[in-house]
Amino acid sequence: MENILDDYAHQNALRDVDTRLKLVLGGGAIAVGILSTGPVAPLLIAVSMAAITVFLARTPGRFYAALLAIPLSFAALSAGVILFLQGGGAPLITLPVGGFTLTATTGSADMAALVLARTFAGMCSLFFIALTTPMVEIFAVMRGLRLPAEFVDLAMLIYHFIFMLIGEAVATHNAQEIRQGYTGFRNSLRSFPMLAGALFVRAWEKGEELILAMDARCYDGKFPLEEGGDGPSPLSTAAVAAYLLAVGVIALLTRGVQIF
Repeated sequence: MENILDDYAHQNALRDVDTRLKLVLGGGAIAVGILSTGPVAPLLIAVSMAAITVFLARTPGRFYAALLAIPLSFAALSAGVILFLQGGGAPLITLPVGGFTLTATTGSADMAALVLARTFAGMCSLFFIALTTPMVEIFAVMRGLRLPAEFVDLAMLIYHFIFMLIGEAVATHNAQEIRQGYTGFRNSLRSFPMLAGALFVRAWEKGEELILAMDARCYDGKFPLEEGGDGPSPLSTAAVAAYLLAVGVIALLTRGVQIF
């Protein structure tokens, strides 16, 4: 299950859409959402990007909701802190806690809503890229942009070893659980360092095996990547440009809009 994101990226309905176009759409939506000074445009971006990912790319809605709930839970905590610590405006909510009184004002509520909307827009746009674009195609775009070959190859190796380490950690943890390695607090304290040590050794061994495999295949300092393609169609390019222009205009027109 550790490869689930890349699995969806390879199987989604937008798989054949040009990678550069998807990156421009997702990256542009992230930029507009972050730069917006009002919550209307970020919320519109979040809803539209989520709809594209679920309905056009045909990503399962339940999986997408569970995936989105992880970062939004942290954003909700941050918004709650801002709600009671940011000043400005008329008092909105008063909450007595012990000997203190926490007060949420209209200014703090607007700031908390803006932070939550920006986070929602950014994560929906980022998940659009992650769930519709395989990483190997992103690496090919990086190579096409003439980024240093060392940078691209290092990114590919890091991406490879992330999933390798996850697989080794899951396998080792399962083996420890079968042997009752986490039945108590004391056993957990003993098992976790053993897991970390085994993972370090396995990573070292996997690295040496990878070097030998690369040498056996006459590695010359540059990983081969399939580049090029037919490019995006004029219709899809116009649709992406119109979408980014529309949300950009909405962000400008609603920059002074406040909820409270």
